[in-house]
Amino acid sequence: MKKVWIINHYGDPPDVGRYRRHAIFAKKLAQRGYDVKMFTASTIHTTDINFINDKTPYLIKNYDGVEYVFIRTNSYKGNGIDRVKNMINYYLRVQKVAKKFGKCDVIYSSSPHSLTWLAAEHIANRLKVPHIAETRDLWPKTFVAMGKMKENSIPARILYKIEKHIYKNADRLIFTMPGGKDYVKSLGGIDLNKVKYINNGIDIEEFNKNIKENKFSDEDLEREDIFKVVFTGSIGKSNNLKRVIDSFKIIQDKGYKDIKLLVYGDGADREPLIEYAKENNIENVVFKGRVEKKYVPYILSKADLQLLSVIHCPELYQYGMSPNKLFEYFAAGKPIISNVECNYDLLEKYNSGKTIDELTNEKFADGIIEFYNLPKEDYNRYCENALKASKDFDFDLLTDKLEETINEVLS
Repeated sequence: MKKVWIINHYGDPPDVGRYRRHAIFAKKLAQRGYDVKMFTASTIHTTDINFINDKTPYLIKNYDGVEYVFIRTNSYKGNGIDRVKNMINYYLRVQKVAKKFGKCDVIYSSSPHSLTWLAAEHIANRLKVPHIAETRDLWPKTFVAMGKMKENSIPARILYKIEKHIYKNADRLIFTMPGGKDYVKSLGGIDLNKVKYINNGIDIEEFNKNIKENKFSDEDLEREDIFKVVFTGSIGKSNNLKRVIDSFKIIQDKGYKDIKLLVYGDGADREPLIEYAKENNIENVVFKGRVEKKYVPYILSKADLQLLSVIHCPELYQYGMSPNKLFEYFAAGKPIISNVECNYDLLEKYNSGKTIDELTNEKFADGIIEFYNLPKEDYNRYCENALKASKDFDFDLLTDKLEETINEVLS
């Protein structure tokens, strides 16, 4: 039995948190006969949950045939100094705790932050086993592109140095974005044959099960007399929802009273945006608040059009995108409208929706109205294409790719 250790600071278990990628991979690998351990932090990101509130160094729980080892880390809120301490806690302590669990055959680590990679590299070197390093977000490029960090600042230079070190020394590199190989090539001096593309995805069987078993009570969802544009997820600066709301003001002013935006989610910008909509008499935008993850599939299944909205940042998205919600949108089988200009555009590839390249509020409003007026035959074609796209990102297929990568480094 091959032993796989997943080193992921944010390796949320299946019943809490929002990051499901590695919980699903771990479950699928265990079902295929692998012995899988997940080394993760005791804190669950974006929640108040901390599984360890004393001096216990680690805690073991079992989920879906996978042993989760929760490493004691300090609680935190937001992105301040306490979160940095949390990262350092995890980096130092996961290396110590891992020594108590013998040996594995392969280490599979995942960003976003670079200290997770470094901890995994140290463990892999000690055990003399292969290291597969995965990139889900480009750090520090994301911060630089969004203006949160200067390219030549000391923190950025340190992070770039760690990044290149890992890319040179890991046995395989997994990227969730389609253009990962382009990014690695731009750095120079790294073996491109090591680069693999395994995007985020969807467990279609579980998604469809949730549609049937977890119906969400909402009068607006059940209405047949409105055209429902649905957004799900966090409401923050990076989601760029203010521009979308401005587009809905244009739609309202043009007399389309039966087109409504239903926003399911929470975040720092939710209350300010609610106030903004009230102050500007924007009546076709309804904020529904946070909902449990299990209800999202049903909510999306009742949409007429699904909204993908991210802050305008072409420099960052030149390598493609991999937002989790995109694959939920595919599985829901409804068209998608996006304001995210990017290379490797999956909406374009699968003809499952439209990206509005000319990013003005007027153009985006026109794009929504265009879907509203689509002939049924054309609309249904978008729906069919979305469902076809979801099959290419089903986690059974993605696990095949991960297993192939594991076997490559073990051969």
